[in-house]
Amino acid sequence: MSSTSHVESSSDAELIRANRGFYESLWSDARLVGPERFNTWPLLNELAAAAPRRLEVAPGLRPRLPLDGTCFVDISHAALRRLHDRGAHAVHGMIGALPCADASFDLLCAFDILEHVVDDDGALAELARTAAPGAYMLLSVPLHPEAWTAFDDFVGHCRRYEPAQIIAKLAQHGFTIEYSAIYGMQPKSSRLLDLGQWYLTHQRERAMWWYNRVLMPVALRFQKTLQWRDGLGDTQGVDEVLLRCRYRQAVD
Repeated sequence: MSSTSHVESSSDAELIRANRGFYESLWSDARLVGPERFNTWPLLNELAAAAPRRLEVAPGLRPRLPLDGTCFVDISHAALRRLHDRGAHAVHGMIGALPCADASFDLLCAFDILEHVVDDDGALAELARTAAPGAYMLLSVPLHPEAWTAFDDFVGHCRRYEPAQIIAKLAQHGFTIEYSAIYGMQPKSSRLLDLGQWYLTHQRERAMWWYNRVLMPVALRFQKTLQWRDGLGDTQGVDEVLLRCRYRQAVD
């Protein structure tokens, strides 16, 4: 199914309700996983050491930037409570209207969020507005509309990107892709995904027990080291990419 049909069939309000409902429920039962447990930590820990002004948008309970010294913005009250409990500075907000001053961050992260909003140009404009000149931004996006699955529907996606499309959108808002890496922790097995969705829908308590104690720890253990390549690189057969971008200047 094409990305255009998903965007046009969903209003912004509908997507907000769907995403808030799914993730509020998920984060209410999930455990917070520290950023040092993800394969993004070696790079982000290094970048964060040189960037005291940091923003991460929509981290949920899977933050990638250090909890100490980072400003986190999320729509989920359950996630905000857990982040506060760990001493993090976290505020309620959405990517399309960030509660942050202009040019106030040297390092920004937006993992698994751009595909959830109807107005992705508005979201990128907000990231550009809050980025200081020369700021780094780490952004993950799913690729190839023809690769759409029931999982995309289930988790509230409204699009997948054509590779040329995401390059153009980022450039329009002043971001240049310096490096990219194949990314994502989604299981390859469609049967496993279908089973997980069924249990989350019909036996949620049991599903979350397995998610917290078995599935998430196993997924973290078997993460692969990120292999960075210049630019976007070859994306044939790639489901999701992590982009390391630099903010230069938005195009009028």
